[in-house]
Amino acid sequence: MGLLQEWFLHETKNSEEEMEHRPQNEEINFYRAVSSGDMDAVRRNCEQNRFTDTEGVGTLSRNPVTNLKYHFVITTAFVTRLCVEAGMEMEQAFRLSDFYILKLDNLYTAQAVSALHDQMVLDFTGKMRLLQKNIGTSKPVTECIDYIYVHIKERITVEDLAAHTGLSPSYLSRLFKKEIGISISDYIREKKIEKAQNLLKFCDYSLIEIATYLSFSSQSHFIQQFKKIVGMTPKKYRDLNYCTVWNTTANKKPDTAAP
Repeated sequence: MGLLQEWFLHETKNSEEEMEHRPQNEEINFYRAVSSGDMDAVRRNCEQNRFTDTEGVGTLSRNPVTNLKYHFVITTAFVTRLCVEAGMEMEQAFRLSDFYILKLDNLYTAQAVSALHDQMVLDFTGKMRLLQKNIGTSKPVTECIDYIYVHIKERITVEDLAAHTGLSPSYLSRLFKKEIGISISDYIREKKIEKAQNLLKFCDYSLIEIATYLSFSSQSHFIQQFKKIVGMTPKKYRDLNYCTVWNTTANKKPDTAAP
């Protein structure tokens, strides 16, 4: 039987059974809630178990768990792209998407897939909520933010960003500070310290390894900058936060820092 004939029979069967999908506006409203950082709406959707409700949802696999996994991937794809459109750094969004889809590989129950879905959408929503203050930035500034995210391990200069955007260093510096509220160097420093916080939480890297990884000039310089921004030394921060917020069904510490 050819695919066209098979599709015709499949469509006829669905019509006879009066099978209908959910209204599109429900899905659109959910995706918009995630991309706009509406934590309350997204949390309500999770609490109502809408992701595992099969009524009005297409069947992508006869295996219930596999079917749920396919829908998970679709949801993640839509969320990722809408979040990018709404201002999330593109590389961050796609790395976050890849991270959760890879976690999906090791799940074998509908309950585990559902729990990961809720964690994924709440993670994206939380990040979008924090990003709202940066919505509406110009293209050059957005390109700078994305470049900084991708190259956070390297030593990044204003000249690097100017060459990347095609603008002069002085003009780019003024534009960035006007739109973001802080200088480019301060923004880079804050992002490096944010990355350091994740490494201290989720990895066993020593302080010198973290300082080298993030291209600080020395361990003492890293400690000085970390304390200036966070209000405590890296060691104290690790003592207070190490793995305390990591929660997965596998109960296994990650090999690398969370995105």
